[in-house]
Amino acid sequence: MPQMTQPTVAPAPSYDPRLTNEDLAPLREQTWSSYNIFAFWMSDVHSVGGYVTAGSLFALGLASWQVLFALLAGIVIVNVFCNLVARPSQVTGVPYPVINRAVFGVLGANIPAIVRGAIAIAWYGVQTYLASQSLIIIFLKFWPATAALNEPSFLGLSVLGYLCYAILWVAQAAVFWRGMDAIRRFVDWAGPAVYVVMVVLAGYLVSQAGWENVSLDLSQGRSLGFAESIPVMLSAIALVVSYFSGPMLNFGDFSRYGRSFRAVKRGNLLGLPVNFLFFSLLTVITASATVPVFGELITDPIHTVQRIDTPFAILLGGLTFVIATVGINIVANFISPAFDFSNVSPQRISWRTGGMIAAVGSVLLTPWNWYGNPDAIHYTLGLLGALIGPLFGILIAGYYVCARQRVAVDELFTLDPGGRYWFDRGYNRNAVWAMVLSGVPAIASVLVPKLVTAAGLAWIADYSWFLGCGLGFVAMVALERRTPRIVPA
Repeated sequence: MPQMTQPTVAPAPSYDPRLTNEDLAPLREQTWSSYNIFAFWMSDVHSVGGYVTAGSLFALGLASWQVLFALLAGIVIVNVFCNLVARPSQVTGVPYPVINRAVFGVLGANIPAIVRGAIAIAWYGVQTYLASQSLIIIFLKFWPATAALNEPSFLGLSVLGYLCYAILWVAQAAVFWRGMDAIRRFVDWAGPAVYVVMVVLAGYLVSQAGWENVSLDLSQGRSLGFAESIPVMLSAIALVVSYFSGPMLNFGDFSRYGRSFRAVKRGNLLGLPVNFLFFSLLTVITASATVPVFGELITDPIHTVQRIDTPFAILLGGLTFVIATVGINIVANFISPAFDFSNVSPQRISWRTGGMIAAVGSVLLTPWNWYGNPDAIHYTLGLLGALIGPLFGILIAGYYVCARQRVAVDELFTLDPGGRYWFDRGYNRNAVWAMVLSGVPAIASVLVPKLVTAAGLAWIADYSWFLGCGLGFVAMVALERRTPRIVPA
């Protein structure tokens, strides 16, 4: 694979220091190839969460071909939306929170930045906790005496749990601290490495079961007729889009490094539809083989490796899933808050400081306590996640419709009241109101089915992202047409 130089930035002397640092300024060199984007998506897809999400669709009563169709349809939608959000940052060379200044205003851009950063902190803690469970399995297998340290102790986590969490916390911070180029190199290596182990795991289980004993029809529960399956398939498609909604929203943080928009699109095509198809097939085959081998369907790869119960398998599998989770955690939940929090106060909070704020915050949330509590997840990640759709719709409307894909880059870094993106005291009221008008219904779509247990309302929550995105787009366009504030550069 080609060796890349560390991208450099060129902050203009006229840029206001209250809006600028070397991490937020436009890039002078954009060097990432299609492979780098492809590897980014490999790290984002090849995770324990992605594996479990794909496997869980069988519990909906869908046949294998319906699950595969839902996975592919969902990822094609993600691919289209990622291309949309990639272009403004790739063209301007600025990260997600900065490009939002052209829509929300130079100060108003902190609103979407803080929302996205808060979501990333929560998920950073969850992913680190999930990876630590793989590490615990390795400790228990090779050092049985550590079992005495695996009893719940302080704040709901065992001493061994804290040790494994701390090891991963430090490892992720070390990779992140070395900068974006070190992250790119790690991702370039981690994605393919996980693939190799997944293929080996699938091959081993199939050889143990015998191909003739592997059934790809994993549907559980009552079988659904074609008409009944349609709404379930639509929900499954929505689940796939929602799963990737976080990194999809701030994909500009990565597309800004792309050497061209064409290279970014090619990387997205390889990393999303093509990569996800192969990943989904591996998931189905591996999960299918667990039935004849272990006598039950296992959709969690950590549990699958644990059941094999051989030292080599546990070591290789455990470390692989640790690497996979570290990869997705860094690209999806470390880099985003690094830029987002730096955008709030560029001179006080550097990119590295922003990332470490997220890392420390993830520990204070004690994710091991609330991750197992469906209500806690519902009222935290559910509510915050409901705002991702509106933010996406508003950005797309602002850039493509209102600004007509034209942005005055230098104007993104000035607090001059006469500046193009100063709007009203640094805020574009249209964007703020569009967020309120779309965010409230999106949040309601998550809360109402939970608070009002009336039959027939549960399905609404599955489409909160689409609801918020559509309303955000429409509201932004309508408000700008009524009272135009964004003037194309």
